[in-house]
Amino acid sequence: MAPSDKTGQDRAVPDLDPLGDPFLRTRFALPTRPGTFLRRARLAEHLDRSRTTPLVMVSGPAGAGKTLLVADWVAGLAPPVAWLTLDAAIQGPGMFWAHLLQALRAGGVQLPADIGFPADGSRVDTALLTRLAAHLGSGGRSVTLVLDDYDRAGADLSEQLAFVLHHARPGLRLVLVARTEPLLPLHRYRAAGEMTEIRGAELAFSPDEARELLGLHGLHLTAEAARALVERTRGWAAGLRLCALAAQQSPDPELYLKEFEAGHSAIADFLLAEVLSRQTPESQDLLLRVSVLERFCADLANELTGRSDAALLLVGLHRENAFVEDLGHAWYRLHPLFREILRVHLRERCPGLEQELHRRAARWLRRFGALPEMLAHGAAAQDWENTARALVDDLAIGQLFTGLRSHDLTELFAGMEPATTSAATELVRAARDLARHDLDRGLAHLRHAEEQLAADDHGQAAARLSHALLEALAARLSGSPTRAEKAVRAAREVLPEVPERLLDHHPEVPALLLTHVGSTWVWAGRFDEARAALAEVAGNSGGAPTAVPRQESLGHLALIDYLEGRPGRAERNAFAALTELDRFGLREPSGSGLGRLVLAAVAVERGELRRAQELIDQTPRAAPQDPVTAAGRSIAVARLLLARGRARAAAAVAEEALPTDVGSRWARSQAALVTSAAHLAEGRPDKAAEVLRDMADDQPACAVGAARAHLAAGNPLEALRMLDTIGAAEHVGPAVRVRATLLRAQAAHRKGDGATARRLVAEALRGARRDRLRQPFREAGPWVEPLLKAPPLQQLAAGWLLPGAATPDPAAELAPVLVEPLSGRERDVLTRLAQLMPTEEIAEDLCVSVNTVKTHIKSVYRKLAVNRRHDAVRRARELDLL
Repeated sequence: MAPSDKTGQDRAVPDLDPLGDPFLRTRFALPTRPGTFLRRARLAEHLDRSRTTPLVMVSGPAGAGKTLLVADWVAGLAPPVAWLTLDAAIQGPGMFWAHLLQALRAGGVQLPADIGFPADGSRVDTALLTRLAAHLGSGGRSVTLVLDDYDRAGADLSEQLAFVLHHARPGLRLVLVARTEPLLPLHRYRAAGEMTEIRGAELAFSPDEARELLGLHGLHLTAEAARALVERTRGWAAGLRLCALAAQQSPDPELYLKEFEAGHSAIADFLLAEVLSRQTPESQDLLLRVSVLERFCADLANELTGRSDAALLLVGLHRENAFVEDLGHAWYRLHPLFREILRVHLRERCPGLEQELHRRAARWLRRFGALPEMLAHGAAAQDWENTARALVDDLAIGQLFTGLRSHDLTELFAGMEPATTSAATELVRAARDLARHDLDRGLAHLRHAEEQLAADDHGQAAARLSHALLEALAARLSGSPTRAEKAVRAAREVLPEVPERLLDHHPEVPALLLTHVGSTWVWAGRFDEARAALAEVAGNSGGAPTAVPRQESLGHLALIDYLEGRPGRAERNAFAALTELDRFGLREPSGSGLGRLVLAAVAVERGELRRAQELIDQTPRAAPQDPVTAAGRSIAVARLLLARGRARAAAAVAEEALPTDVGSRWARSQAALVTSAAHLAEGRPDKAAEVLRDMADDQPACAVGAARAHLAAGNPLEALRMLDTIGAAEHVGPAVRVRATLLRAQAAHRKGDGATARRLVAEALRGARRDRLRQPFREAGPWVEPLLKAPPLQQLAAGWLLPGAATPDPAAELAPVLVEPLSGRERDVLTRLAQLMPTEEIAEDLCVSVNTVKTHIKSVYRKLAVNRRHDAVRRARELDLL
């Protein structure tokens, strides 16, 4: 719209506005900055760069600090500088231009009388605007004009202002301060590079700025507390200042800032008055109702309001900077403090409505497939039946065990009423109890769920597969292969009925099922079947959702390797298990840690007793989630005690953790091996042999243990007979064979056959060197030490078993060489990698960023010529860097 062609009568006296009222000087005065005002250099520098642009726009929500920022900046500019604060009284073009002319005069701009003055508050003539633009454009000095609260100006004023700005250049620089974008042709200024903008995101305080601001109020926060406060306030200036003022009255300011209730505070008074009350009744109702949502779109808002125009209302609220944030793709969210305050206001204004809104939101979200948000709203509405059914029907019950949403889901259903009974609610209760390792309660709920499913004629394939998954977990916790086989049969029967999209979306379900079944078969000693199931899980990458079952499967595979006497392969699988969760930033599940326990047992085999103790200490002390893990802990602790010469304590650990009636033969054999070794240490070889008598026939390690006892008792022929039984046994690794070979060497040594003894010790050294198995030689006794120290055996033992160097053996493996030395910081990172610390903990421990740690790790890998954590640690140990 072009400026009006109608002519208004000029007034000779400009001390009164067109309505005849005196001008209020406060409208033209530069706002005073308080003593606690923080001048932020980054924003001031941004504004300083605007000297070449005719238009500057500073926009943001109420209380964002716009006015004080601009007032502080223009106070340092060369005059003339004019300031006008608009308010509700300045209505109509005549009133606006009269005040603008008066602002220019108050700012030191000499305006000639022939420019004129509006006589009518409702209009202004074209000639006045033309003369004003011509005068400003022909002046010697550029005028800076600030219009504060410009969002109060109308569309016709913006067109008139654009006309003057365009024709007054370069004599006018216009600075607009507003909550909303003005109706000027901003696209033209942006395209021409003639506009400087500071918007709400840039106005937000950073954590460092927030700390500095609060310091001006006498409050000194830690960096963590400042980050938390900025996260909650989104760096909103008024919120920070109001928080600071309130915290000054608190005996513990930092605690107050962490826990204050925004719904009953000065912040609430500010937002309700400055934001909510300025909206139309329709927008107020929409804001109150969507306050129950973390995020929302127009359709969801319509569902909650019963209206159909939410899209227009939301666009308007966002444009007005009414604390409605645009997330993109037509989704929005409320500023967290504003949302918190609105929810309190909703409860007070409309008691009982909040639960109904949650119910409506849950129904809408369920229809559109937003399960996580649907579950949260269903629980808030206490609609347990539909909420549990949604979790089960979506096959999402496995997420209770994956570490991604486990805690959230457990907390979500913590308040589920016991009176709610259905197959879905019973399955959720069973999952919750089994996740806490409460087997008895979990089994009771599984029985109830099974009864409900049997009585239901609607199929419910997802529910039946969920039931099979939980049955497999119950089998694992109870060590029952019969229950595991039943779960596998049930899963195979129902899998063809489950929609493929659900299985594709939830790869954790089959992975967890195979892991639970594999663990049960490990407990039963069915190692071949267990290895097949666990290897399938470990070899299929499903990303973060399957990280926990992969970690647990790798840990169980490591245990099988250890039990079969393959410490090197056990170590590789155990390291892979530990790094699996680290890749996705997940924490180890409570009661887990089998991989770390296997590493401890391997460390004992290598004589690294301090490292073994550290690994055991790092293992979570919560109750193990299954008997396999419990047995793994018992093995590691008992073996460590034996290696330290505490035989009686080792036997006590084995007997307490693995009583004689335990259902796993290998677990019983491990306890028997420890007990037998304890008897030997205390001089009772006959008892040592008796303990292993029933297990030596099918357990190679027990046969070696029994042979050791018979040899100590003076029965070498029986000892050799026992050793002959393992010759053709399958799955016998170097740890078992090295011990068997040393016993044969000891028997030959006692007979005086030194040549055979030396040959067999050499064979044992070659078998032990790759895996650095030192403990078997320490267990062998003093007879072997002179042989090891004499050539040629000394050459085989030097460097890894005996200290000192030896003449290189052409057939021996070349030790790795570190071409480029590690820096001090890289050594710090490497030490913590060896301690199995996650990347985030290393960063926190070293007071550096996570990205810096990742850079150091890459450098360590490059210098050690490896690609993975456990390879780096192994290579570092070979190079004596650890």
